[in-house]
Amino acid sequence: MGRKYNHLSCEERAALMLGLREGKKQSALAKLLGRSPSTISREVRRGLLVPEDATEALAPLYSASAAATEHRRRRERCGRKPKLVEGTPLYTDVLDGVLHRRWSPQQVSARLKAKYPEQPERCVSHETIYATIYAHPRGALREGMVAALRQRKTKRGRPRSTLARGYAVPEEMRIANRPAEVESRAVPGHWEGDFIKGAMNRSAVGTLVERTTRFVVLCKVDGCTAQDAVEGFTRQMKKIPAFLRESLTYDRGSEMAKHGLLSEQLKLDIYFADPYAPWQRGSNENTNGLLRQFLPKGIDLSTVSQTELNDIARLLNERPRETLGWDTPAERLAKIIQQNSNRVALDS
Repeated sequence: MGRKYNHLSCEERAALMLGLREGKKQSALAKLLGRSPSTISREVRRGLLVPEDATEALAPLYSASAAATEHRRRRERCGRKPKLVEGTPLYTDVLDGVLHRRWSPQQVSARLKAKYPEQPERCVSHETIYATIYAHPRGALREGMVAALRQRKTKRGRPRSTLARGYAVPEEMRIANRPAEVESRAVPGHWEGDFIKGAMNRSAVGTLVERTTRFVVLCKVDGCTAQDAVEGFTRQMKKIPAFLRESLTYDRGSEMAKHGLLSEQLKLDIYFADPYAPWQRGSNENTNGLLRQFLPKGIDLSTVSQTELNDIARLLNERPRETLGWDTPAERLAKIIQQNSNRVALDS
């Protein structure tokens, strides 16, 4: 294993300069400084300075400041150049992903590698993106990254009401009796649902996530009642192809009191998670956390239009996901719809 080499410090250069001007030999100064003679010889050559009033009889002098300047110049010349430079196509791609699409550095890096597999100059690691963010604290890249970070979880204002006390979920609707194909995510068309609440729990947005593709549908609701939930979910879910409406798994919030009507209108099965078991609807809970980037707690959700919700859902559905092999939910859903169309065409 080779020895670690350290450049001379400012104090060592100053001692070397004074020693040479006192007439000491380089070998003696090398021993004094604990350096090899070759190191001192190279340092002297790099720091030679010819005085303006020098004559032919005067030899060039070693200058500590000149040596330090030369050292900095050599480091700048041979140092590794930054990969993310403003104005380059790569920087534009990263800025678009982080700032406009609100992707994480990992998502940006993975998509660039997939998009430009034969162009390494158009790819960058997520570590480099983070390093660039920290190196330019006031740049647009850092501002976008801060905005893209998830919001911290905060305590709920008022406890959320659940299905009426004394109401027993029918045995066949408990999550324990959900078909195995739902749990395995092998078959598309099975959804998880929830409400996210606004200020004082007086407004809400319905959230739906397809378990296989992680595709998100957001539903504007006029209030927080069970009838509002039926109308909002039905209005948006009917836009989904019928073969992709197999089941819905929900928590035991009071807004699902009319689950029978919802099931009838959408022709899907409904299952209820166990009380206080959010992990049984993990995809939906994760999505709700992502939504708080756009719909922070404490705002009046009744002022958010369906068009705005569709725009938010599009951003989430066009976000590459590691669990999907860095495909986007929109891409996965499109493939499933296309495969079904091809199958229908062959059967006709």
